[in-house]
Amino acid sequence: MTDYIKAPSNGQNLSNITASDVSMASIIWKRFRKHPGAIVGVFVVLLLILSVLLVPLSPYDPEVSSMSERLQPPSLAHPMGTDALGRDQLTRILYGGRVSLTVGLLVVVISLSIGVPMGALAGYYGGTLDSVLMRITDTFLSLPALLVLILLSAILREVDAPLFESNSVLTIALVIGILSWMTFARLVRALFLTLREMDFVSATRALGGTDFRIIANHILPNSIGPIIVEATLELGYAIIEESGLSFLGFGIQPPTPSWGNLLSNAQENFTKYPWLAIFPGLMIFLAIISVNYIGDGLRDAFDPHKVFEKMGEH
Repeated sequence: MTDYIKAPSNGQNLSNITASDVSMASIIWKRFRKHPGAIVGVFVVLLLILSVLLVPLSPYDPEVSSMSERLQPPSLAHPMGTDALGRDQLTRILYGGRVSLTVGLLVVVISLSIGVPMGALAGYYGGTLDSVLMRITDTFLSLPALLVLILLSAILREVDAPLFESNSVLTIALVIGILSWMTFARLVRALFLTLREMDFVSATRALGGTDFRIIANHILPNSIGPIIVEATLELGYAIIEESGLSFLGFGIQPPTPSWGNLLSNAQENFTKYPWLAIFPGLMIFLAIISVNYIGDGLRDAFDPHKVFEKMGEH
């Protein structure tokens, strides 16, 4: 047996490549763990997720005021200080992290749900359908994102429905997701335009495979790597956009904490009490840079020119 896996030629389906001594997953993991920033990013993200899941164990209530403890600097009792109403800043930041991370994940799901089918249909069928779907995509790309986000958020907040109340995480996720799917659509279209011409697709079609089977069982699995990479990057963008909306007052509304509105509330007291802005800003920074490093690591790991290098590489 050769000591490496050869790159597929003539359109060979990646999902059909096997080797007794190594699997594709192990190759990808081997390449991913060689990216120090990505490993640190995974550790930081897991730590953030664990912290926000365990925050209900905090002895402090994120919405109960204590005027006798207002604007205290960081201390053992309050590691990140207290805000203008005497609420523990660490507890509120972690509760805000639950909101911001949840919005980010929902935005990714919404973007994938819209962008992947659009790109798949456009790339696979081409022709008129491709032109129509891509013109729709271009139209959304031409919109001034921030202004439209603010407008949609303001409109949905006035809708008299439980799902669209001002503090609804789903509302903010929908607003951001509606304007975030276009990158997925263009990426998947480009992948499908290439993969639909491969020999394994032609062979499946010749054997009577339906379009749905070809898309779902053959082309889409071979596109999953770049899609995963883009999803991690989109998570970071979504967190930034949610924080920006909340900072401007069009996102999650107080007293529900989010990283964005915590930063907004800190504006008036920033010079005297800088910890009110430093710690929420630091959490946003750590989350974004960690997710971006993970995306960089996944991009390297899924790079076909690197995945199929000799296994003896060190």
